[in-house]
Amino acid sequence: MKAMILAAGFGERLRPLTNETPKPLLKIANKPLIQYHVERLVEAGVRELVINTSWLGDQIESFLGDGSRFGVRIQWSRESDPLETGGGIRRALPMLGGDPFLVINGDVWSNYPLATLVERNWTEEMDAHLVLVPNPAHHPQGDFTLDPQLCVRYPAEGDATYTFSGISVMRPEIFALFSSASERFPIRDVLASGIRDGYVSGEVYRDIWWDVGTLERLEALNALVSGREIVLEKKPVLKAG
Repeated sequence: MKAMILAAGFGERLRPLTNETPKPLLKIANKPLIQYHVERLVEAGVRELVINTSWLGDQIESFLGDGSRFGVRIQWSRESDPLETGGGIRRALPMLGGDPFLVINGDVWSNYPLATLVERNWTEEMDAHLVLVPNPAHHPQGDFTLDPQLCVRYPAEGDATYTFSGISVMRPEIFALFSSASERFPIRDVLASGIRDGYVSGEVYRDIWWDVGTLERLEALNALVSGREIVLEKKPVLKAG
């Protein structure tokens, strides 16, 4: 299975740090955030990566290179202006091939066991599979709910809701069928019809997950990881945002 890391955002809420350093290179316990993603994908058996870049993307490419020192081959999808999550993936489709591929947002941090996605046999009925997490304090309303068949649905009043983690598996066909007047669009637009028709599956992950989207959350995650160097192995209780 190939994987794509989404790394093309501006990181506006992390300024002034991101004025000169792209968000994926901000350090967590003295290691760039994107390096955690690459290393964990390699541990899960992924050897082919696609990474999209835009703002200060040359710094990310300089750091990771062709991926050989990490045991992986990296192809770069360069965007002159960020195309959002959906547009960025569609631009990179020729590099991702015809099989389901794993997607990770570059600004999340988790100990989710990626090998469970890599090793799973994805049926043709599935458009996508989303890893959801309990709603963090900064996003209490959540994004989706799960029905009894573990299909992702839009919540109705009273439904238990969960937040999309930024970790997923997707089929390239859903992008071929999606039409947009713009190159720039979010992934939620691509998933909408599959969610309505019951073709997007999901699961809830209740261990460590962070959205590294603000200076405060970056500092808190740094404190957690720096104080517990074996956090990935021990899998402590969820610390969401």
